[in-house]
Amino acid sequence: MKKAKRIVAAAFAGGLGVSLALLPGTAQATLEIQKKAKEAGFAATNCQFCHNEKLPKKGAVTHNDRGKWLVAQKEAKKVKAIDVTWLKDYVVPK
Repeated sequence: MKKAKRIVAAAFAGGLGVSLALLPGTAQATLEIQKKAKEAGFAATNCQFCHNEKLPKKGAVTHNDRGKWLVAQKEAKKVKAIDVTWLKDYVVPK
């Protein structure tokens, strides 16, 4: 009985460790894009530069006008990733 509890506890801890290890990788892509935008001279001080959420979650993301424009550019150019240098062509709607 004690052995079974230890096995269940070890499996849970292992699964939790793997889950937590994956979290930074998901957020890292967003932070990397933000970092690149800052380096390119854009005022990307937080995620809301392109998103409606303060901290977007994978699968539950909504984009503001700038973010929608970037996604449209990505689809039009048929590329896998957004290039922040495209922002130089973005015109803020009035």
